[in-house]
Amino acid sequence: MDGLELSLTQEKGMQNELVTEKEQTGFLETGIGKAINFAMDLGLRALLPNFIEDSVIEIKDTIFKEGFGEGIKKVIDSGINLGKSIVGIFTGKFDNVNQMETAVEKGGIIDGTSKLLDSVLNKVQKKNLIPKEAVSAIKQGKNVILDNISKEIQNTLTKQVKEVEKLQDYSDKWQEYYNKKDFTNMDKQYKKIESSLNSVVPLESTIRRAREIENIHNLIKNNGKDFNLSEEQLELAKKLVS
Repeated sequence: MDGLELSLTQEKGMQNELVTEKEQTGFLETGIGKAINFAMDLGLRALLPNFIEDSVIEIKDTIFKEGFGEGIKKVIDSGINLGKSIVGIFTGKFDNVNQMETAVEKGGIIDGTSKLLDSVLNKVQKKNLIPKEAVSAIKQGKNVILDNISKEIQNTLTKQVKEVEKLQDYSDKWQEYYNKKDFTNMDKQYKKIESSLNSVVPLESTIRRAREIENIHNLIKNNGKDFNLSEEQLELAKKLVS
């Protein structure tokens, strides 16, 4: 192994593991959880117009503390797993965002959220933790909250479609500049790729390509921006991803 190969190996090691089911599920749980949290804010404000802001926040906090926060994680996880089964994903991992959208839609997350909210509202009502008129308004207008949740989840997944498309576009442009041996513009696209990886859902195909680009880019950079790489060096850059 020559100096450049050793440098790349030391820098990247074997960190570039393929996407795992746990990573995808965690990403989805976080994204959907934030969407539900935001939708609850919107829904409660709409249903409780006569309550001051601080009171609405306190009501929401109480609902979450009394089981909604913990329960929604289980609802999301259960919905994702059920959706995978319905869609026919037996590997445990999604290949694209469209599969995610279908799985989330068919997984019963909205129905699960509805039942959970009913249960928590009954609980806080028995304990007299929030005003009766607030409980009544939320129960009667529950569909407002559920509609907001559905829209926000869809917005989250739609945003991911765009994020994946942007990452693919940056990767295509990097390849274009690589073919032209234009390191300056390659570097600009590389930085966009690195930034995009922080917000894009982990899909094996997109992450694999991005990591291969990362390895080759750093190999050229460490080679004094010299594009004269051997086939062995290029193969090593790809092997470090697997």
